[in-house]
Amino acid sequence: MILPVTAYGHPVLRRTAKEIEKDYPGLQELIDNMFETIYVTNGVGLAAPQVNLSIRLFIVDTTPYANEIPEAKGFKRVFINPEIIEEGGKETMFNEGCLSIPDIREDVPRKPNIYIRYYNENFMLHEERFNGVKARVILHEYEHLQGILFVDRVSNIRKILMRRKLQDISKGNINVDYKMIFPNRKKGKRK
Repeated sequence: MILPVTAYGHPVLRRTAKEIEKDYPGLQELIDNMFETIYVTNGVGLAAPQVNLSIRLFIVDTTPYANEIPEAKGFKRVFINPEIIEEGGKETMFNEGCLSIPDIREDVPRKPNIYIRYYNENFMLHEERFNGVKARVILHEYEHLQGILFVDRVSNIRKILMRRKLQDISKGNINVDYKMIFPNRKKGKRK
């Protein structure tokens, strides 16, 4: 089932998500639905807060980057209760977007190397190092669990320039080809 995506301005996107246990109700169905949602929306990652659940879970599948970035091919993972242990390297810029903030893309600085501890969908514990686009996508989704959005990482002048677009997104004044939950949409108004 394709899940509606929570739009910018919704309070769930600003909360610190809670850890879950392996007996979390409907976990495998949720994971399957999240993957189905990113495939329909052309995303490369999705965090549970983006589907209105404040839990520490996100998924990634960087296959759409594979033509431009060969190491992205076949990288598909589930991250449950993740913890970034270490970030390293010199920050680099990369143009990012977000399903919760449609039609806005910005260059975002991030460190290129991470060391992360997480559980997979079978609740097996992993500790791994990732770099490049894999690390970037993981960091982007991880920050959703911390209540941080990619637009928080851009310069103040860029934030000022996108303020109106962000307000429009939160009010539902945007056309997207997937279902969204808008926090400030007036009743009766549809796009």
